[in-house]
Amino acid sequence: MSKKSKASPGETHDISCVAKSKLPTQFGNFSLFIYLDKADRKEHIALVTGDMKKNKNVLVRIHSECMTGDVFGSHRCDCGEQLHTALDMLARQEVGILLYLRQEGRGIGLINKIKSYALQEAGIDTITANHKLGFPSDMREYSVAVSILQDLKVKSIRLLTNNPDKVNSFANTGIACVERIPLETFPNQHNHFYLKTKREVSGHMLLNV
Repeated sequence: MSKKSKASPGETHDISCVAKSKLPTQFGNFSLFIYLDKADRKEHIALVTGDMKKNKNVLVRIHSECMTGDVFGSHRCDCGEQLHTALDMLARQEVGILLYLRQEGRGIGLINKIKSYALQEAGIDTITANHKLGFPSDMREYSVAVSILQDLKVKSIRLLTNNPDKVNSFANTGIACVERIPLETFPNQHNHFYLKTKREVSGHMLLNV
């Protein structure tokens, strides 16, 4: 099993903003910032809308990369729907931030994620599939998101999430998570079992499953 472990709350990353531009989208106009994590050389994205001088109680979505859901509209997960709903909500705020983290497949990468899909087609759940491939249930961690928000001078946030790990990642960071706002989608025939596993095994706060 992989020896990679989640970062502890309060841990920071050595990051730098290496590029930025305006990004008009179907949801609204954003400013796009590319952050480089100097340790693993991963490039993460911050999409910001509104006046960043208003840095308290900012609506934030932390979204981990999911090529199949975000790009191709896969029905096997809820990622693409969550991403688009979040962007629509953020674009309507006085200030909003989407952090797009490069940790595909709950951190196991695209190749292993597709191998996990193949295992799931035999009837096992997404967590068991990861274990069969030699990985933990979830390798994602969110301290890099904290570091990016610190660089953007954010003081407190309202977090769009169903995942308690994301809320807990702000403990002892100097950024207060003052509210958790649910971001639920309605299950379909392809992702109902996946969402049920997220609720019952991973502890995600889902009501529609």
